[in-house]
Amino acid sequence: MFHKSLPGFIEVVCGSMFSGKTEELVRRLKRAQIGRQKIQVFKPAIDNRYSADHVQSHDATRILSRPVHSAREIIDLVEDNTRVVGIDEAQFFDDSIVEVAQKLAYRGIRVICAGLDMDFRGQPFGPMPKLLAVAESVTKLSAICVVCGSPATRSQRTFTSPGLSGTVVVGAKEMYEARCRFCHEPDLSSEFASPVNVNQPSILQPMPPSHALQAQESVQ
Repeated sequence: MFHKSLPGFIEVVCGSMFSGKTEELVRRLKRAQIGRQKIQVFKPAIDNRYSADHVQSHDATRILSRPVHSAREIIDLVEDNTRVVGIDEAQFFDDSIVEVAQKLAYRGIRVICAGLDMDFRGQPFGPMPKLLAVAESVTKLSAICVVCGSPATRSQRTFTSPGLSGTVVVGAKEMYEARCRFCHEPDLSSEFASPVNVNQPSILQPMPPSHALQAQESVQ
């Protein structure tokens, strides 16, 4: 974390779904409010799962926000006395979010972005790689794999529908769950897919004790 006297900088909080990204974003924003710093919060208008005018986590942690249809809108909406800008679900914006974050940082603003670093196939998601590259601070969070209990870094899409086959399908627990690398079942047409047979029954079974033990040791 960077000292508040730094003129302007970018922080990114990333990870899989259910890893606590939004909770961490809201926590940092509320701490800034306690420090009497003016904050403004933005999110893509496409994300209306829980509220149209709040950034809200799966556990109902929330803070007032403004929905925008494009990242470039943010530049004109940030007020002169704003010290901290929060941006949730950054992966849903196009690459212009990187330019926007850079411009705000050069204006002396602390920019905190939260988003998925990988899509449901396990591929880098939208502008996130570039955003991670230009950030001064990166925090990568993990969830818990629902299959084996290991640290989860992937988001598993749990439904199939011809009308909902694109990368951007907004949903929550009814559509996605957290998985570790070994329990994740990506689209095998993806060049990033792991060589796993999704029809193999063992994929959905708990991992062998040795694997689970190694996973537990890795997070201690």
